[in-house]
Amino acid sequence: MTTTYDPADKAYYNEGDFEAESLRVFDICHGCRLCYNLCPSFPTLFSFIDELDGQVEKLSRPQRDQVIDECYQCKLCYLKCPYIPPHEWDLDFPRMMMRAQAVRVKNRLDSKKEALAKKALAKTDLSGNVATIFPELTNKLVTKPNTFVRKLTESTIGISSKRLLPPYAKQRFSTWWRKRKVNTVKNPQESVALFTTCFVEYMQPSIGKSTVRVLEHNDISVTNPSGIRCCGAPYLHSGEIDKFVDSAKLNVDRLAIEVAQNRKIVVSQPTCAYILKQDYPRYLKTEKSKNVAENTLDISEYLIGLKNSDDRVLKLDFDGEIPESVSYHCACHLRAQMNGYKARDLMKLAGIKVDLIQECSGIDGTWGYREKNMELAMKVSKPLIEKVETLKSSLVVGDCHLANTSIFEQTGSTVVHPIELLEKAYGIDKKS
Repeated sequence: MTTTYDPADKAYYNEGDFEAESLRVFDICHGCRLCYNLCPSFPTLFSFIDELDGQVEKLSRPQRDQVIDECYQCKLCYLKCPYIPPHEWDLDFPRMMMRAQAVRVKNRLDSKKEALAKKALAKTDLSGNVATIFPELTNKLVTKPNTFVRKLTESTIGISSKRLLPPYAKQRFSTWWRKRKVNTVKNPQESVALFTTCFVEYMQPSIGKSTVRVLEHNDISVTNPSGIRCCGAPYLHSGEIDKFVDSAKLNVDRLAIEVAQNRKIVVSQPTCAYILKQDYPRYLKTEKSKNVAENTLDISEYLIGLKNSDDRVLKLDFDGEIPESVSYHCACHLRAQMNGYKARDLMKLAGIKVDLIQECSGIDGTWGYREKNMELAMKVSKPLIEKVETLKSSLVVGDCHLANTSIFEQTGSTVVHPIELLEKAYGIDKKS
């Protein structure tokens, strides 16, 4: 038995070794139970072991597989766990679950349908490039529920035909960037590099546009590094470690050039920021990846840093549209970064009353879109939806594009990113 979360370890992909390690961890979790109210994996695990009178070693293969399948990498159990490294028990449940997926891929344990689904869903850049050629047609046939294409997709790769998928944009962010009239910052406080993410590039470029405008309003010049790929989260979470590492190396090489020119890397999507900060240095183990990680910030984290700086300034000239109150959904992967609630703090600076919602959307990548997980995903998201509907704020705000889409799907409330709200609060001219 090996306690390892490192794919370079020769035992990492060994099925027997992983089984022994998972049983060790399951036994610890069963005795602790602090995570009983988080993702479905824990109540399922505890129920199975209770039925076996605590004899963890008697868990069947299907039971262990169900526990693994119900983990969607929210990371929140890591925040609660009292046994994480450097504790002698060295417990990291999310990374053990990622190891489980990697063992399945390496040893070809997935069904043909599941293997196809993982490969198809991880190719976000390919999908985005194709979908944005004819976005209106794509949205009509692919993102809209219950179409023939969606039913075919459900039968082949298991994406539920009933769920609303995030629609693709008519104009990609990179296209807007090339065509825009550059707003040259005359006396920049400093320069930052924007890691746009595939969501901003292909689906919601308005988030990227607002990010650029708010930064430039605060006398921060912005660069948009070319050749950047998806952060690689879909590969990592589905067990395609080698492909994740390839994406990470490419992005780190591009971003390291920006860091060498004293630029911070700002990111608007929580999962992508987490991947750059936490997973790139873990999996690449290079000084370059560590340097990129140390210079990466969530956009709200960066802006609050201006406010708290001795030699930089965050402008507080909020004379635009300011809602009286908002409901702010703090995404799981933002909470997992353990940086506090920086977007909430920004909105408060603009005089906005913020009601904080800390419930999971049950999406987490593609997990909540899978047909086999749909019923469970809706159950997970129920507390979030109930809070949105109960608070009845004038506006719903959230950082995660997937979670925002899910909230819209279930409540009809359009959700805006905090940076989009901040742009309106500043009254920035959108024609720039």
